[in-house]
Amino acid sequence: MQLFYTPDIEPTHPQYFLSEEESKHAIRVLRLETGSEVQLIDGKGGFYTAVIHDAHPKRTILNITSVTEGFNKRSHHLHIAVAPTKNIERLEWFLEKATEIGIDEVSLIISQRSERKEAKVDRLSKIITAAIKQSIKAYHPVLNEPVKLSELLSRPFDGQKFMAHCEPGKKLSLRNELILQSRYLILIGPEGDFTPTEIETALQNGFKPITLGESRLRTETAALEACFEVNFLNRI
Repeated sequence: MQLFYTPDIEPTHPQYFLSEEESKHAIRVLRLETGSEVQLIDGKGGFYTAVIHDAHPKRTILNITSVTEGFNKRSHHLHIAVAPTKNIERLEWFLEKATEIGIDEVSLIISQRSERKEAKVDRLSKIITAAIKQSIKAYHPVLNEPVKLSELLSRPFDGQKFMAHCEPGKKLSLRNELILQSRYLILIGPEGDFTPTEIETALQNGFKPITLGESRLRTETAALEACFEVNFLNRI
């Protein structure tokens, strides 16, 4: 299967022109020819089958043969807010794997102990795009610009809100707390964890403290564990 990401495609149009970059990849790299069948995803749930009408290396023309809306749409919505790791490759790893497993939105949060205060969202989004093509997903997760934790905590969210942290105290299990087929926002802190003040503020804003197991996990591992648990529990 040769899959292309085409976010500007219109479901009602019978033809589509691949971008110059994708055209070059299709014709020069993959050696596709006129008559070759390809698949397209628009990042909004659309999955398309098309046939190459004109195999031009700069402007390949496709004839759309079928459209599936809501392709493999999931029963829940998962938003993970995670502090960017000092080693950006660890964050990239999380984004790739979480996209493959299933995630809808990622917010990059800056907290008091964050060692990284910024991240290049454009570059990180390309990693997500590559991952949806690899895993054949028609929905492209949203990646938000870095935001201060205090600002994110004050934003309204219609769903369940959780916070994973390493401070002592009673913590809940997602297995026991999760309302299935719902919306979830989960906070994952930086390498130095959230501060006690940040934890208290989150609790005051309706977040529930959760445990992700007995092991002390790296930031990106904790975020991926939360992603896996939510998706596993929502399997039907």
